[in-house]
Amino acid sequence: MQITQLNIYPVKSLKGISVNHSELQEHGLAWDRRWMLVDAQQRFITQRQLPALATIEVALTDEYLVLSHPGVDPMNIPLAEPAGNLRLVSVWNDHCKALPESEDVSRWLVAALGAQAQGLSLVRFATEFTRSVEEDFLDGGAAHTYFSDGYPFLITSTGSLDALNQALVAKGGTPVPMNRFRPNIVVESDEAWAEDRWATLSEQKGAFQLALRKPCKRCKITTIDQYTATVPAPAEPLKTLIELNTQPALKGAHFGQNATLLEGAGSIIRVKDRLAAASRDA
Repeated sequence: MQITQLNIYPVKSLKGISVNHSELQEHGLAWDRRWMLVDAQQRFITQRQLPALATIEVALTDEYLVLSHPGVDPMNIPLAEPAGNLRLVSVWNDHCKALPESEDVSRWLVAALGAQAQGLSLVRFATEFTRSVEEDFLDGGAAHTYFSDGYPFLITSTGSLDALNQALVAKGGTPVPMNRFRPNIVVESDEAWAEDRWATLSEQKGAFQLALRKPCKRCKITTIDQYTATVPAPAEPLKTLIELNTQPALKGAHFGQNATLLEGAGSIIRVKDRLAAASRDA
């Protein structure tokens, strides 16, 4: 079993970046969800409210976070931390300390997306602040993350996507790509929903170990085409995931597993790394 994709999302809800390798950190892959957009009340904004965010491309250079969109010049944001007063911003029920980026970014967003982006600003997670992961699923341990929805890593498998797409096609629907689910780590698996039975995933030579903590409940972002920001079939794939009932004890649509790092902080994770899974039943 091996890793087939690694993805980071430096700005929450903008386009992701596929990488061949990344540094494993306790709060997630390097640069993952380090930034996010907030409204005038300092509340997080995602594709749930503004699907057009999917059309903003993101890149990282040695010096800059680069935002790109057709019709406007790219916006270069220095990786060096900005000067300024800390803000208190909210992600779901969590309040986090953040550094505001330049107002030039806010003006750029309006130029790129129009009036729907009015009032938005970009903030960067203040790393001296710790945002803890909910303790309910940590078996007495502790973990933290940046601006992710709640966990530092999201793991999916090719086998589960294949099973979902077979079900969609059987109903006359259209298959969906993996980017609808915005995973960090995609694992090659011939078995559907295998990740729901894994307790841990370890690099074959012991360089790192991840604990799979909680099924990931999915939202309407999965219905948004991540290339065009359109919604081809408003109920899908959520409706089919509910019908597949992969988590009988839970309500809603689930796909993938939220995870935390048990061992290997500072090590490098790579596409094609071979993994060994320990079953929850073991």
